[in-house]
Amino acid sequence: MTSDTSPETGRNSSVLRLSGHPKDLGGGFTVRRLLPAVQCRSVGPFIFFDHFGPVTVEPGAAHDVRPHPHIGLATVTYLFSGAIMHRDSLGYVQQIEPGAINWMTAGNGIVHSERRPESLADQPYVNHGIQLWAALPVAAEEVDASFVHTPAAAIPEVRVGDAVVRVLIGTAFGQTSPVATYAPTLYLDVQLPAGGVLELPALAPEMALYPVDAELLLDGEPLPDHTLAVLPAGAAAPVRLQAGDRAVRLMVIGGDALDGPRHMWWNFVSSRKERIVQAAGDWEAGRMKVVPGETEFIPLPEHRFRAD
Repeated sequence: MTSDTSPETGRNSSVLRLSGHPKDLGGGFTVRRLLPAVQCRSVGPFIFFDHFGPVTVEPGAAHDVRPHPHIGLATVTYLFSGAIMHRDSLGYVQQIEPGAINWMTAGNGIVHSERRPESLADQPYVNHGIQLWAALPVAAEEVDASFVHTPAAAIPEVRVGDAVVRVLIGTAFGQTSPVATYAPTLYLDVQLPAGGVLELPALAPEMALYPVDAELLLDGEPLPDHTLAVLPAGAAAPVRLQAGDRAVRLMVIGGDALDGPRHMWWNFVSSRKERIVQAAGDWEAGRMKVVPGETEFIPLPEHRFRAD
């Protein structure tokens, strides 16, 4: 998979700024894709960053994502508003709601769908959130698939100066998330009031920031909303974040660097090209488990991955 994500440069050229690009997932459902990018393939274990919404989902809108497969990665879904009904081939049925973390380990293979909850079938609602993919360490690429829902009430929250920080994954500011991972991983939801300041320390070897809904100042330089700012790897000094005349919500992602390159095609991720070819063949031949009660599916793309 390639990306036309474009860089934006400022006076601080050591910070890579990615503005993303729109990606149509079908049925008029468009997301803003920040990773992967030509200039940056990953931040910590995260190899994929989609920001969707805020979008009003009207009754009858075709925003459902039909059953599709994954291998070699974990999906991380987080909502600011709205709801998504998750179903997978392990039999899990979970309504994803704002503030919760939903970690689905694909490992050696899983199939899932993401649909409108039946309780919202006849009413409009606003969906807004972020989905990340974390590449599994090479030693864990073929673990058994699993799904873990961590409710919003279980996510630690701490006030740090002017900021309110939710520690979604990993450890920060004396708080540790209950979400289990396969490698050191960082994911924070930070809210700053207008004019508020946060000194953000180097919490991981690789880190990036993403203002969701308003511009902020990063070490005194403007960082527009919807821009992923990738900090220099291994930097030890803290960065100063300051909201402007509007409150701002920002996400922080990061962790240890990946333990080697990954191949990524469609919904498959692996350190081995031949494994992606195998997964594509399994999906096309119907050898992967189905989502109970679902008969629809997303077919393979016409352009096929080649291992040579």
